[in-house]
Amino acid sequence: MGQVIETKAKGAAQVAHKGKAASRLTAEDLRKLLPLGEILDGDCIEAMRSLPDNSVDMVFADPPYNLQLGGDLNRPDGSHVDAVTDDWDHFDSFRAYDEFTRGWLAEARRVLKPNGSLWVIGSYHNIFRVGATLQDLGFWILNDIIWRKTNPMPNFRGTRFTNAHETLIWAGMGEKSRYTFNYRAMKTLNDELQMRSDWVLPICSGAERLKENGHKAHPTQKPESLLYRVMLATTNKGDVVLDPFFGTGTTGAVAKRLGREWIGCERESKYRRVATARIEKELPLDESAITTMQAKRSAPRVAFGALVEAGYVKPGTVVFDKKRRWEATVRADGSLVSNKQDGSIHALGAKLQGAPSCNGWTFWHFEDGNEIKPLDAARDLYRLATED
Repeated sequence: MGQVIETKAKGAAQVAHKGKAASRLTAEDLRKLLPLGEILDGDCIEAMRSLPDNSVDMVFADPPYNLQLGGDLNRPDGSHVDAVTDDWDHFDSFRAYDEFTRGWLAEARRVLKPNGSLWVIGSYHNIFRVGATLQDLGFWILNDIIWRKTNPMPNFRGTRFTNAHETLIWAGMGEKSRYTFNYRAMKTLNDELQMRSDWVLPICSGAERLKENGHKAHPTQKPESLLYRVMLATTNKGDVVLDPFFGTGTTGAVAKRLGREWIGCERESKYRRVATARIEKELPLDESAITTMQAKRSAPRVAFGALVEAGYVKPGTVVFDKKRRWEATVRADGSLVSNKQDGSIHALGAKLQGAPSCNGWTFWHFEDGNEIKPLDAARDLYRLATED
């Protein structure tokens, strides 16, 4: 790693173990010690030990799932399923996995601020063990979120139900900690309905899936829309987000887009290389060409916020009615602002017209190259891309 980052890490490590002396440092002092925007090389527990106490606002962790699968898993066409034989996912026993889990969670707790929060994602193989350990360490579970995949991998062996979801645990530092939750942003993101704890999002696929030489760069790359929602809900602009299992950098890419600071830990040089290139380029999600369109009556409900999360309508986009009487700017949580008035696509449209209601999907338009399209066109693209 570079000399500057090495120096920062050493300085932070010294501060991290000075006890009361570290607690007298200001928030700005601690921030200067952090290797912001850098991927720390090596084992995540050792890497986190280089960070000072109480210096991070949120930890998002996607640890090894310890899948406990014997041998290879192949699709009916004979192709190999990734992620079931990788060395980094293998542990000799449940005890070894539990010790590893306790180690990284203890470091996560140390570096988190008193009002910070932790997110961890897993499958049935590991999430219950992780949940028990984080409770033993003093974390307070705020929600368990079910990420229901719109396009899960089929069960090729046909011996169990298809695994169509993963579980995220969101936890605060204690029962009375004052964690961040941007309730209004989540409600606006969901078309003025309370955001529920079951999230229907597609897995990472298509143009978002990073590849090298025609092969997946990482077998378990998470979709950016998932991190977008997590970050928008539980952090604020300028907050520091730590990812101990950085992989190909989804957390860093989304953090950069939303104006959050990030730190990653990753021991695999291949993943560090891919993540660095990805974040530097800030690759946008690809909008596929329309081949077929669903009838509106049979189409699944889509919140405008889902389009913003996935990048189909980007924050900062200027939208307008067809006659260009009004203009509004799209914000990160899916709300619109026009002069001093704001609201959802429907509420603001009704407000500006002095009408009792408004269908924002057809009222608001945007420029797509040389074309002017209604927001409904972006919704159709999103539906097409997330179909099974």
